[in-house]
Amino acid sequence: MRNLTQTVEHVKKIVGNISPSVGIILGTGLGGLVKDVEIKHSLDYSSIPNFPVSTVESHHGNLIFGKISGKNVIVMQGRFHYYEGYIYEDVTFPVEVMSQLGVKNLLVSNACGGLNPFFKKADLMIMRDHINFHFATPLKIKKLAVFNVKPYSTELISLAEKVALENKITIRKGVYLSLKGPQLETRAEYRSVRKFGADAVGMSTIPEALTASSLGMEVLGLSIITDMGLPDTLKPAKLEEILESASVAEPKLTLLTKKIIDRIS
Repeated sequence: MRNLTQTVEHVKKIVGNISPSVGIILGTGLGGLVKDVEIKHSLDYSSIPNFPVSTVESHHGNLIFGKISGKNVIVMQGRFHYYEGYIYEDVTFPVEVMSQLGVKNLLVSNACGGLNPFFKKADLMIMRDHINFHFATPLKIKKLAVFNVKPYSTELISLAEKVALENKITIRKGVYLSLKGPQLETRAEYRSVRKFGADAVGMSTIPEALTASSLGMEVLGLSIITDMGLPDTLKPAKLEEILESASVAEPKLTLLTKKIIDRIS
């Protein structure tokens, strides 16, 4: 078990009395939001006791403290995945650290494949619900009795929709399904998960969202559709193309995130 108290105390010694109310987890190709953070402290993951380290090429590894829209925030510039060899308690450890530091609202983003034929590459999607195909949970048994089966905040979803409309940002709503990865899906797998009711498929987010919700945080999930998983027209997806789609959508996601944070009470 990672030593949560040791980690939190180490971070507090460096950042002082900063009390962040909003936490942000940035997914694949979505690190550009950091440019809009008034950075006070940036801690390399490897310098934080007990903290996991990002091993995915497109993920930076920094825990950033600063301000966005006048609010104190913690930003994870790079996340962790089960397929990197971590257990789920490792993947969600930073969320527990955020909770100890005072975070009440978690905005978690990801890059994912679109399954809904009405979606297209570079679309933004609000996660209204999810399907957990990890077939595991990071939650402790003692938390299960009080766990909210609706992990995504109705209030934050409504706020995101309102902000998108006001800023003329086209946004979808859908169900996100997460698999363990790291490989992308076959045609048969895309057909199967679509039949389960998924609008998009990825390899992350759900463990963090479950943990945050169990800790009493309000959670908002935001996805960028970086490729389309339509079985009848399926083409091999390349990392370069996924990152390109993310870069097209990232300015919209950045604006949306900043405006949402500005309106969070």
